[in-house]
Amino acid sequence: MGPNTNFLEQAQVVWGFGPVNMATAANTGDVVSLKNYRRCLILFVKGIGTAGDDPTLTVLQGTDVAFGTNKALTFTTVYHKMDLTSLNQIGQWTKVTQAAANTYTDATSAEQAAIWAVEFKAEDLDLANNYDCIRASVADIGTNSQLGALMYVLSDPVFSMAPADMASAIVD
Repeated sequence: MGPNTNFLEQAQVVWGFGPVNMATAANTGDVVSLKNYRRCLILFVKGIGTAGDDPTLTVLQGTDVAFGTNKALTFTTVYHKMDLTSLNQIGQWTKVTQAAANTYTDATSAEQAAIWAVEFKAEDLDLANNYDCIRASVADIGTNSQLGALMYVLSDPVFSMAPADMASAIVD
């Protein structure tokens, strides 16, 4: 991104879900297409909840936004900011490396405010078999109230344009 380029000329932001009480049901995110973007950052943001109600982030890849054909999209790296009282005190990301999986859970995250970030390049998907869409979700966390929201930030567009003209990421 050049010095005179606006962020929204290089990125598309898509609402995944929320803010919702994640204890009321499963929280399935919208599906985004990487046909016009080379990167997708999943941002999951949550409030403080009750110990034991730890969220599990699950990521799948699909062949289109209808998501009729989908499978696991594995990852090994998650970045997070978490704190027991306020994220205002957390300036740096913590890198977590896990065994390749399409889910992530932190066993002490329920009682902390948190931001989790997982990033994919388009080539991380099974492009040979026409997988070019991503959906992230968070399962029902349990019985106690805990607010959460999920967003996608798609970047490195195939064609950079004015924000009002950027390619949609929610259609094929």
